Amino acid sequence: MWALVTGASSGIGRDTSRYLFNLGYNLIIVARNKDGLDKLKEDLLNKSNLEDRQIIVIQEDLSIKDNCFDLYRRTKGIELDLLVNNAGFGVFGNFTETDLEKEINLIDTNITAVHILTKLYLKDMVNKNKGRILNVASIAGMEPGPLMAAYYASKAYVIRLSRAINKELKKQKSKVKISILCPGPVDTNFNNVANVKFKAPSASSEKVAKYGIDKTLKGKLIIIPGFLNKCVRFFSKIVPDCILEACAYHIQVRKRDGR
Repeated sequence: MWALVTGASSGIGRDTSRYLFNLGYNLIIVARNKDGLDKLKEDLLNKSNLEDRQIIVIQEDLSIKDNCFDLYRRTKGIELDLLVNNAGFGVFGNFTETDLEKEINLIDTNITAVHILTKLYLKDMVNKNKGRILNVASIAGMEPGPLMAAYYASKAYVIRLSRAINKELKKQKSKVKISILCPGPVDTNFNNVANVKFKAPSASSEKVAKYGIDKTLKGKLIIIPGFLNKCVRFFSKIVPDCILEACAYHIQVRKRDGR
């Protein structure tokens, strides 16, 4: 079995790769940080002592559209059983003050790369009538996100795109499955990249990764780790947007102030 994981050098992507390797998958791990990928590969192979297992390291900046197509070409000869679109990051601040180039990079990573890779690999999976895709979104994608407007919007795109594809696959009676992982705060490098501080309890990336993969392999569409996050989803369906916006703004201010 083969799995491809983007954003695999740290956080959820790294721990997803570890868990998949423990489940018996060969891996294609992708990220911009080659040192992180090499360390992950070394750790996994040293612990396993399995000479017949393969881990392919590919350094690629997926915010560049052509690199997404290059990744697909480089892996064309491998029949993927699972694609995990995990690469992504956030930008914090008032929309009029945040850096436009960084936001464009966010859109290219969180949206364009996910769209391209999902489409390319999904076509192969549909033709063979087998395979799974896990798109990593966020509970943030289920509500408006003042002070992190671009990030929340990007995750909403991932959720809506994946849900639409899921309906199409069902109508085609395809055996290919797509899932969406929607975690809340996770103990990763995300907050450092987004330049926020958040002292509220965060889930471990190991637990989120395991939960996400276990539910994906069972064919679940929307995967939400943690009771509190499930409550957020429930209330996002019944609470007016104006109230959700106010709550989200309050949460973001606490992040900014490190409370």
